[in-house]
Amino acid sequence: MAEFKPKSKPDSIDPELWTRLQAEAKSPFRGLRQFGYVSCAISGAVGGVVFLFKLLAGRDLEATIPNLAIQVGVVAVMVWLWKIDRAKV
Repeated sequence: MAEFKPKSKPDSIDPELWTRLQAEAKSPFRGLRQFGYVSCAISGAVGGVVFLFKLLAGRDLEATIPNLAIQVGVVAVMVWLWKIDRAKV
């Protein structure tokens, strides 16, 4: 992947805006990706809680255990992706 090499800062632009623009150029759509990670992790956590209580109630264990495992896996993958994305800063 090509390395981003910023040009010199124009005199007419605010230094804070210039810094934000450079960060966006280095990692485009980062905020959108992180929103997706958080959304999926929250969804997986809610589903995990639902299936955990179904498991504790002892209802339909043949379907509940695999579904709980999937929800835990979704949360784990989203945390892993979040950490990878944060490490690239």
